[in-house]
Amino acid sequence: MADSPYTITGTTTLHEGWSRLVKLHLRLPDGETVEREVLDRGAAVAVLPYDRHRRTVVLARQFRPAVLYAGAQPLLLEAPAGVLDDEDPESCARREAQEEVGLTLRSLEPVAVVWSSPGAYTERVHLFLAPYAPEDRASAGGGLEEEHEDIEVVELPIREVMRMMDAGAIADLKTLALLQALLLRHPDMAV
Repeated sequence: MADSPYTITGTTTLHEGWSRLVKLHLRLPDGETVEREVLDRGAAVAVLPYDRHRRTVVLARQFRPAVLYAGAQPLLLEAPAGVLDDEDPESCARREAQEEVGLTLRSLEPVAVVWSSPGAYTERVHLFLAPYAPEDRASAGGGLEEEHEDIEVVELPIREVMRMMDAGAIADLKTLALLQALLLRHPDMAV
């Protein structure tokens, strides 16, 4: 970052809570200064469990306050996901799959590490695909009570999910990216 023509000249913490909101004081390449607010979330993971033999995926339906605030249907169908809590991305992906959808994942297929919304967030999401079988179900899932997750575990045939994607019924970007990666890497799933 030392060779960047953009410079952070200062930061001001505006809020510290579930996330941290900071104001950046920036110097642009032309010497002009501007301020931008950034939500500091850190790193996260998202994992899409899929059963290649039964051609199914497991998703989590959960309430999203920001979507409610934006005036949209706040129950989103998403790949299990969560924030890294001082752990490596693979361990976090396995933990989130266990907590949210009750699956014990054996192997993970790295897809990418992406910025979730680089215009406003520091969050980088490690994306994984993960094969599973019915015997990998270890619990009912549903998320952690102390985090008020209240997650509904949804197992769907990939053909139905493809129809939902075409209809715009899958509105979560990380889930769309993972579903596209699944179909590109395992085209036999769509047959």
